[in-house]
Amino acid sequence: MNAPARLHRALHELLGDAQLTATTVPGTALKLWLIDATNMDRAFNPEETRRILEGPPYWCFCWASGLVLARWLAEHPQWVRGKRVLDFGSGSGVAAIAAAKAGALEVVACDLDPLALAACRANAALNQVELGYSADFFREADRFDLILVADVLYDRANLPLLDQFLSRGRQALVADSRVRDFQHPLYRRLGVMDACTWPDLAEPEEFRQVSLYYAQRA
Repeated sequence: MNAPARLHRALHELLGDAQLTATTVPGTALKLWLIDATNMDRAFNPEETRRILEGPPYWCFCWASGLVLARWLAEHPQWVRGKRVLDFGSGSGVAAIAAAKAGALEVVACDLDPLALAACRANAALNQVELGYSADFFREADRFDLILVADVLYDRANLPLLDQFLSRGRQALVADSRVRDFQHPLYRRLGVMDACTWPDLAEPEEFRQVSLYYAQRA
């Protein structure tokens, strides 16, 4: 099976020898087009490092928080079954695809990065599900039952988004491994789960502990 041409070209522009491979995500039945793990075994030269920092290919990894959301929805399909769901900052689309697999009525993958949306389309096809797509969360109507959010609170400057999620959906489910201790009157922590980014980036142990939060609009 060949990787989608657009994604393959984009990855080659960053890392000339990098390959995408259809990978089964650990602990799930989902497959995603991800960077081949062997491409992470070598040191990057200064030019490659510069390109990666300027335009990180978030979409070719399954980040730990997205993986936790995907596993959670597979184990608790009642959270999305029959509901309208938007996945904010979709990246690879793993949470959106998991929601569709769990029986959501409608799932919209939302990401500012056109390549992320292209990855979501390719990964949806790989998993034989249908998604909707959006490049602008704030142009969406307030019509969603649930907003899914993973790996967005990597910077405390993004914490005001916690209020915005509930401007487009009645409920929000947030997974994060970077800012795990935020205090917000509408959000309560459901638990802490262990996961790692895939392919494994050998991140510190603290980033493998993913907190899951839930909020409901008053």
